[in-house]
Amino acid sequence: MRARWALAVAGLTVELREVVLSSKPAKMLAASGKGTVPVLIDVDDRVIDESLDIMLWALRQNDPATWLSPQDGVLDEMLGLIAQCDGEFKFNLDRYKYPQRFAVIDIKTHRAAAADFLLKLDQRLTQLPHLFGADISFADIAIAPFVRQFAQTDFTWFKQQAWPELHRWMTELTESPMFALVMTRHDQWRPDQAPVYFPFVRCNGVSSAPTEAITVLASLHHP
Repeated sequence: MRARWALAVAGLTVELREVVLSSKPAKMLAASGKGTVPVLIDVDDRVIDESLDIMLWALRQNDPATWLSPQDGVLDEMLGLIAQCDGEFKFNLDRYKYPQRFAVIDIKTHRAAAADFLLKLDQRLTQLPHLFGADISFADIAIAPFVRQFAQTDFTWFKQQAWPELHRWMTELTESPMFALVMTRHDQWRPDQAPVYFPFVRCNGVSSAPTEAITVLASLHHP
C-alpha cells in the first residue's frame, strides 16, 4: 500500500504484477531471494525489495507534494518515527494479528504494547492535522498501513479507544481517492498476459513525466 501510494504521488508509471505468495513467480524469486513483496525492478535492473526504500526511490525522483520536506520537521525526524513503527510497533502488531504464527498465548500483552505507540500518534495529531504538518507527508503514508492493519484486527475494540485524532486521521486517509486507487485489486499475474500498468497520477494539480522505461512492481495479490 505505501509503496504504491508513493509511486502514484511521484507520478511514476510502473508495470504491476500481482502475485500470490503461495505460488511465487520464478522471476520474482530470481530478483529477490527474500520471497516477499513488494519488489521493484528499476530501469537499470536494480532491485529494491523493501517498501520504505521504494517510497524513497520514487519520491527522490519526483516529489510534487513535498512529502520529503514537511511543514513541521525534517526527513530524519520522519525516518525516526517510521523506525518506531516498523520496529517495535510492527513486532507487537504481528503477534497481535497472527498469534498462531508466533505461538502467542496472550495477545492482549502485544496489543497493549502496540497501543502505546498509537497513543503517541494520537497525542501528536492533537497538535497538527497530520504527523508533520497541515498536509500529508512521507511519514503519514509510511505509517498508516500498519495502523490500518492493527485497527482491522479487532475493529470494534479499536473504535472504542479514546484516540479521537488518530481515528480522524485514519478515516481521512482511507476515504481519500488516492487510497481507493492504490487498493484497486488486480488479477494474479500470468507470464502470457498483457502488461498491467499502475496509472500515471496528477497530484495537487502538478504533473510529471513517467520514467523513461517501465519498471516492475511485484505486489501481494488479494484473493
